Amino acid sequence: MTRKVTSDVWWKNAVIYCLDVETFLDTDGDGCGDLVGLTERLDYIAGLGAGCVWLMPFMPSRQRDDGYDIVDFYGVDPRLGTHGDLVEMVRTANDRGMRVIADLVVNHTSDHHPWFLDARKGAESPHHEFYVWRDEKPDEKPGDVVFPDQEESNWAFDEEAGRWYLHRFYSHQPDLNVSNPEVRDEIAQIAGFWLEQGISGFRVDAVPFLIEPVGLPDSAISDPHELLRHVRSFIGRRRGDSVLLGEVNLPPDDQRKFFGDEDGDELQLLFSFTVNQAMYLALAREQAAPLSRALEALPPIPADCQWANFVRNHDELTLDKLSGAEREEVFAAFGPDEELQLYGRGLRRRLPTMLEGDQRRIRMVYSLMFSLPGTPVLFYGEEIGMAENLDIEGRYSVRAPMQWSNEQCGGFTESEEPCRPVVEGERFGYRQVNVAAQRRDPASLLNWMERLVRRRRECPELGWGDWELLRPGAEAVFSHRVDWRGQTVVAVHNLADREAQAELELGEDGALIDLFQERSHALDDGAVTLSLDPYDARWFRLRRPGLRLPP
Repeated sequence: MTRKVTSDVWWKNAVIYCLDVETFLDTDGDGCGDLVGLTERLDYIAGLGAGCVWLMPFMPSRQRDDGYDIVDFYGVDPRLGTHGDLVEMVRTANDRGMRVIADLVVNHTSDHHPWFLDARKGAESPHHEFYVWRDEKPDEKPGDVVFPDQEESNWAFDEEAGRWYLHRFYSHQPDLNVSNPEVRDEIAQIAGFWLEQGISGFRVDAVPFLIEPVGLPDSAISDPHELLRHVRSFIGRRRGDSVLLGEVNLPPDDQRKFFGDEDGDELQLLFSFTVNQAMYLALAREQAAPLSRALEALPPIPADCQWANFVRNHDELTLDKLSGAEREEVFAAFGPDEELQLYGRGLRRRLPTMLEGDQRRIRMVYSLMFSLPGTPVLFYGEEIGMAENLDIEGRYSVRAPMQWSNEQCGGFTESEEPCRPVVEGERFGYRQVNVAAQRRDPASLLNWMERLVRRRRECPELGWGDWELLRPGAEAVFSHRVDWRGQTVVAVHNLADREAQAELELGEDGALIDLFQERSHALDDGAVTLSLDPYDARWFRLRRPGLRLPP
């Protein structure tokens, strides 16, 4: 029965691997990654143990926002390949046991999208009401602008239409009017089209902005969440195992609304932004308390839904849910220089440089993230310890080309002009950090990460079980247990650069069997004391008397 449960709701026990086709592997020498290159490297991703590949936008765009300014929701960017290349990639991924999900970016379009070009002609245009217009510029509050270094307002004046249009992001990305039934039908049609190409679901971009009725009359949308229920119902009819992973950076109680009712009829997965941010505060302080508080603040969620945990993603490390003083603590620890910070609320760095390349600490952080209740999400290059390239503007600094070897441009392309500058340097450059070298090194981060992913997939308790924080009696030690169907996994992590003693009260007999090393710890009257090295990371299974454990 366990196998049936874990395979049916597959996202609860998956490991998701996010990548940008453009920066993954170039096979035709034009300096830009392509779908053929991704297909060549699917065995690598499958070997890592990922069960799902998440594609950042691959549709035609003006490339003014790294593909998020879409001009054709049904196309494939010709720089990346063809529809045939995409279908071949998806089928190859399925053959390797992996699903593919894609970014669904439907809260806005490019200002060069045919809908907007037609909408600009005036109110008589059939697409004019696809967007949000005003004759006079509305008043705005301080802090409403998402990118204050790029835009001064959420409204831009269009000379041809003679009206103001809403753009919650950049002015070249006009917002769609989701109160318009025709727009909602188009969103469903877009999703249905890509499901027919073999896609298994979508990471939905900027969900609160998608359903928030900014600039619309008060009566325009009676229930903003109806759109999410509509899309979820539609894709469920088209493909029963499809999934919606939402970008919802809100406080936990507000996030809960995006899962839907008690049965979970909206998004199945939500990124746990507050847990991610609290983790960095805990790392900065070398204290478990911030992370413990963040987990305790998570509300109960529907049985088939899940939190998605991550260390880093494709944007800046957002710290907006921390207080100003807490954010300054994280800045001081991991990015004190202004060039490393973005918008005063985030860091444009990857983890290895934040931790100064300390392998003990890097591995502890990924072990911690993978052990948390939820679904782990990896961003390409994390498995080898890739760094950012600060020569790349803004938050794109973490989206440098993948480092495959020590050859020119890290083996990403044969062109001398890659689409983005590769990571150079004596410590984190592609000559020192690359897949080829680490695959041949049994002690490498890549080989360790493969073992971590394998163990995570062998521990469905972490995706399905009921979790409980333990009180180890040491402020730097974070420990929790997860129970599911008579099996228990216990994880213990020392966040500090000093030894620690963890006193665990488990309340039952048996022994803790280490899942990564040949050692065990017998419970004495339901308790055990562990001696932890600096930045130690331990996973255990609880062996109860007479219980047979997996190897």
